[in-house]
Order: sequence, then C-alpha cells, then structure tokens
Amino acid sequence: MQTLLLKADNPADVETAARILRGGGLVGMPTETVYGLAANALDAEAVAKIFVAKGRPQDNPLIVHISQWEQIFPLVRRVPESAKKLAGAYWPGPMTMVLEKSGRIPDVTSAGLPTVGIRFPSHPAARALISAAGVPVAAPSANISGFPSTTTAEHVMRDMGGKIDAVLDGGPCGVGVESTIVTLASDPPRLLRPGGVTLEQLRAVLGRVDVDGAVMNPLPKGARPLSPGMKYKHYSPKANVIILNGSERAYLDYVNAHREPGVAALCYRGEEKALRVPAVCYGAETDCREQARELFEALRRLDDIGAKTVYARCPEPRGVGLAVYNRLMRAAGFEVVSVG
Repeated sequence: MQTLLLKADNPADVETAARILRGGGLVGMPTETVYGLAANALDAEAVAKIFVAKGRPQDNPLIVHISQWEQIFPLVRRVPESAKKLAGAYWPGPMTMVLEKSGRIPDVTSAGLPTVGIRFPSHPAARALISAAGVPVAAPSANISGFPSTTTAEHVMRDMGGKIDAVLDGGPCGVGVESTIVTLASDPPRLLRPGGVTLEQLRAVLGRVDVDGAVMNPLPKGARPLSPGMKYKHYSPKANVIILNGSERAYLDYVNAHREPGVAALCYRGEEKALRVPAVCYGAETDCREQARELFEALRRLDDIGAKTVYARCPEPRGVGLAVYNRLMRAAGFEVVSVG
C-alpha cells in the first residue's frame, strides 16, 4: 500500500483524507496532543484495521473524536452535569471523558467495555477533517503499539508508511503527550491517564477526583484496562530505559559511573554538558510542558543514536509533570533506581 502524504492547509487534501475515512480507510491525523490513527468510529471493519496496522492488543479501548459538542449525544447514553462542566472549561482541548456508551459505538471501538472515551480536539486540522468526514473518528496514537507516540507527520510515515492510506501533515504537536482521560462513569470521577489538562484543573471544576492506581503503578495482573495507556508497556524505545530518582548531582554521578558502550542519558537541558555518555535532552527541569512536548521526540532520538541502555532523569510528578512521569514510567516498565 502506498501511503499518501497530504497537507492540512490544503482543503483538497483534507477532503481526500475525509473521503478515505468515509470509505473505511485509515488516516494519520494531527491533533494538539499526538498524531492519531483515525478511522470511522462507527464502522467496526474500519476500526479493526487500526488494531492490525498498530499491532494493538484487542482489549485496549480507543478514544472517539468529535468536532462539535452536539456530536457527543448520539454516542453516549447520557451526558451528566459533570461532563457539561468539564466541556465548558476544557473543550475543545487535550481531555477525554469516559461515559456510558450508546448502541452506536461498536464493541471493537470500546474493546467490549460498556463505556467509551470521547474527545473534542482543539487542533484545527483535526476538527476540519472530522467535520469533512461527517463521522466521529476513533484515533489512538499513530505509532507501532508499545513504541513512542508520534508527534510529527514524519514519525507517522516512519511507523505507518505502507500500512495506512494517508497521513495529513499538520505540523508538530503542541502538547506532545496524549490527552488526559477522566472517567465520569464512576463516583467520584477518576483520573485514568494524566495529560495536558492537569489533575488540579479537573479538581477545580469537579471537586473530588480520585487518581486510579494504574497512573503511578502497573495495572494489577488480570485487571481490565478502562482506557488507553493503562495496561501495557508503552511509549518505549528499543533501548532498555531505567529511571534514576534523585538529585541532579546524584543522577550525573551515577550515569558517569556506568559509562560503557551502548549507554545513553535522557536528561534535562544543560545537564548533557556534565555527562560523559551520549545524551538526549527532553526540556528544561523547570518547564514540565516543554518536557511533555519534547519527550517522545527524545525517546525516538535515543533509537536513532543506537542506545541500548538509557538512564532517564526522573520528572517531578506534579501538574503536567505527572503526565511526563506516567509516560516515562511505562517506557521503563516501572524500573526505577533511587540514587540519593
């Protein structure tokens, strides 16, 4: 299959991508978070192609994307007041709400769950494509399952070229990590995956919001994932990632003491000057939004330089930093070394 590379600022290309979606095909779609692998969410056969292209486990549910608030109503059984409040505060934007699904959502889209995640992205190209297609789209990250998510069209072409029909190039993603997922199908609401809308922002609207144990820890064996990003090792380069939790000095000393072929560092900007191994930076220590924006590109660059073992600087799990921490923990398979 030849994968078309289309331009989001060309209306004819957007219509081409929309026609592919209406016809049951797959399109790499830009969003403000990461690139999504889009298919008609209401077409079970089209959605099944996503799992094949990505090599995605069948019990990992997908998020359904809409381009107008009103489109949520046919997709869920009811829209509670809490959903209206969150939408008023943070939609369109990098937040997914999990609600009880309607009969229009195929089981393959929700991985057989009675709930579905709904998102209203803020990226103008995503909204234009969904509107032109005339259908809601299921769109997990447009990468090979388990590897770092894609934040540029080039990343998507590298991972999905020859497997999907087209990629719509809308430039680099601004947020850089997948959307916040909060379930409103439980009382109290519960954060399932941190992202660009922070836990503190959710609580500012809803009051109490619990944090699911799988945000900071592995999902218990045999437990069913309620949203993407909960169960499996994710976001990982080919290298073995080990998180080092400690001060800057302790981090630098530990990495330099373990210098050997194939070792590399994932560090904050500026720290590479004190390291005696190849280093890739993922933002400033004081800027968690920059860390989020640069993380997946940095993980991909570690593969490009041939790293075999990566010692990663542990981010601060607060605000958007919680999302960065969550992604790195899964990239490392929860392997953390305390270094003082």
